[in-house]
Amino acid sequence: MSTDKTARPHRSLPMYPNNITPNPGSRHRRKRVGRGHGCSVKTAGRGSNGQGSRSGGLKAPGFEGGQTPWYRRLPKYRGFKNPFRVVFTEVSLGALEVFNDGDTVDPVSLHRAGIVRNLNNPIKVLGNGTLTKKLTVQLHAFTASAREAITEVGGTVEEI
Repeated sequence: MSTDKTARPHRSLPMYPNNITPNPGSRHRRKRVGRGHGCSVKTAGRGSNGQGSRSGGLKAPGFEGGQTPWYRRLPKYRGFKNPFRVVFTEVSLGALEVFNDGDTVDPVSLHRAGIVRNLNNPIKVLGNGTLTKKLTVQLHAFTASAREAITEVGGTVEEI
């Protein structure tokens, strides 16, 4: 048996959430700073002098001492970004050439073919590339040129 006074006594109880206690000495009370000269620290952890040591001294995040802050200097960080915008995964017509003639192309088949990674976003077919196979394409959106190219070779376009 250990002679260490901080050692926890052996318990024969099973371990349940209601009888778990921290090890002795592992938890400490918070040091109360800034409560007068009789209480340990004279600067309350703020350092000696300067703006940060004064009450109300710390400025807002992004404040650069009066210099125009970076979020106003750089134009790409300005303006408004719509939180409800719809971001499409774009697929070109040439990528649909991996399917066989007469196949049905839907989001799951595009994912299996490795053309699309994320099925959470809607998929839009773009008109770049050429399509030579007659396909039934069931996707969320199409450009006018992609719709025309699919129907031109005898395929069908269905928006889901």
